[in-house]
Amino acid sequence: MTRSRIVRWIAAVAVLASVVVPLTAAEAAPAPVKADDGARVTEEVRVDARMVDLRIESPALGRSAWVRLLVPRGWDADRTRVWPTLWLLHGCCADVDYKSWTEYTDVAAFTADKDVLVVLPSDGRAGMYSAWWNFGMSNKPDWEAFHLNEVRQIVERGYGAGPKRSVAGLSIGGYGALAYTFRHPGMFAAAASYSGMPNTMLYGIPNFIQGILMREGLPAYNLWGSEFLQRARWIARNPYDNVEALRGTKLYISSGNGSAGPLDKPGAFDIIEPLSYLSSRTFTDRLKQRGIPVTTNYYGNGTHSWPYWERELHASWPTLAAGLGLPA
Repeated sequence: MTRSRIVRWIAAVAVLASVVVPLTAAEAAPAPVKADDGARVTEEVRVDARMVDLRIESPALGRSAWVRLLVPRGWDADRTRVWPTLWLLHGCCADVDYKSWTEYTDVAAFTADKDVLVVLPSDGRAGMYSAWWNFGMSNKPDWEAFHLNEVRQIVERGYGAGPKRSVAGLSIGGYGALAYTFRHPGMFAAAASYSGMPNTMLYGIPNFIQGILMREGLPAYNLWGSEFLQRARWIARNPYDNVEALRGTKLYISSGNGSAGPLDKPGAFDIIEPLSYLSSRTFTDRLKQRGIPVTTNYYGNGTHSWPYWERELHASWPTLAAGLGLPA
């Protein structure tokens, strides 16, 4: 071998060595983001330029569940920045679950020009935004801990969610938005309920909730027990009975009356929206009696359906944006 070949061979070995030297674990990849209780992301799916789906292994639920993020402009370019966060909660019994808002409304287009990170978490088919009682034998599934501890910590530690938060929901999700806000003072600066159930103790509402659970094949009393025998548990989770904890929060409450409205087919009618109206109306009456400001939109004719909830998201944006520190 000539001297020049030897020199080239030595140089090639040096280059190869620089390539194959193994990285340390710290250099190979960042540590996975976890919540305090060990909840972690086990799968991340980039649906499109703005949608990111996260599968989270949840100790609070005892299983995994999904969360969809709608990320703002610039999210990929600057992963060190934090963003105001809008939580949108779905209703019960939908096969599309956490995808409901993006499936049935224009929320992706509506937020495309807004500097906000949107969090769309699963609540299962009828999780009721609550820890389940199960006659004292288990608190699983604990949807409240999944959302407000596990999901919140994960999106704040690894996905750019900041400390400014607003929350909105429809139907049972409207209940969840208000329950989470009063049960965790200061976590959400603004809350909106569309066709919600903010007075769960109103006559007929407990039976309605129990009927939903039975329809989904779930034991009716495993959630909070009997509204009579476990009354204290029901009251502790009822926004109507805890309005003082909402003082200082920007609030928006809306509902139709169940008759066919401008966004319905002729002759449409449902029995759920009148219950939502009565539950919402008693709640806002109580707020006003206590001198707690609230924006209401009881728009008359309209059913318990997505076209109205899309419209209400737009209508309530000034309230939600104010909680996020964003322009209306």
